[in-house]
Amino acid sequence: MKSAFFRYAVMACCVAALLAGCSQQSGAPAPDAAQQQAPSQTGDATRNLDTYRQLLRIHNDEMAVTMGQDIVKRFPDSAAAKEVRQTLPEIEKRYTEASEKNRLAGLWLYQVSPMAGGTQSTATIVNNRVQLVLRRHTSWGQSVFLYGSKPGFVCRGNCAIAGTVDGKPVRIMAFAPSTGEPGLMIRDDKAFIAMLQKAKKLTLEVTLADGEKKQTLIYEVGGFDPAKWVGVGKQGKK
Repeated sequence: MKSAFFRYAVMACCVAALLAGCSQQSGAPAPDAAQQQAPSQTGDATRNLDTYRQLLRIHNDEMAVTMGQDIVKRFPDSAAAKEVRQTLPEIEKRYTEASEKNRLAGLWLYQVSPMAGGTQSTATIVNNRVQLVLRRHTSWGQSVFLYGSKPGFVCRGNCAIAGTVDGKPVRIMAFAPSTGEPGLMIRDDKAFIAMLQKAKKLTLEVTLADGEKKQTLIYEVGGFDPAKWVGVGKQGKK
């Protein structure tokens, strides 16, 4: 009797196992890892898209570009990425242009300070430690000059500086200051400033007095802001 009971018990277990197997085979397969992650990724994409929209509303192009690029990279097939692609190229272009404009503007330094019994206002841009300086002084008037380190530049009397303005060749007349500073004074400062205000890139070929080495000075002048080079009241003759 006991032997029959165990036989029925074993058979019952086998039947239960078979039924369970059949149930699993007839139902949907277990989700793989990608399917399990899909809801989480959708949620992340939606939250990031919300942030992207907010950044657009407050015109934070820098962070909007970063967030938008991240959405497109991480969730390329999502609805969020589809929406971002409709606006991201324009935002990237605007941000790139603004960044370049700010970079060029940052190359210039504007100062107003006392100088030799008067007041001077300068706009300065530097290349290879040689400064290109636009100066207004209450007593000396307006001038433009290159200022480097001693012993300065080779220039005997008047000298012509060969160069280019946005790729077009120019020749600029200059002279060495009689006071011995390591500089070159531009003869026609008004014409030079008018030319600079329309230019993006200026190159000047100079010869350094140290070993008479020739050097090409390159100035990205497109960020010059005339409004920041302030006047200093009545100016005397140069």
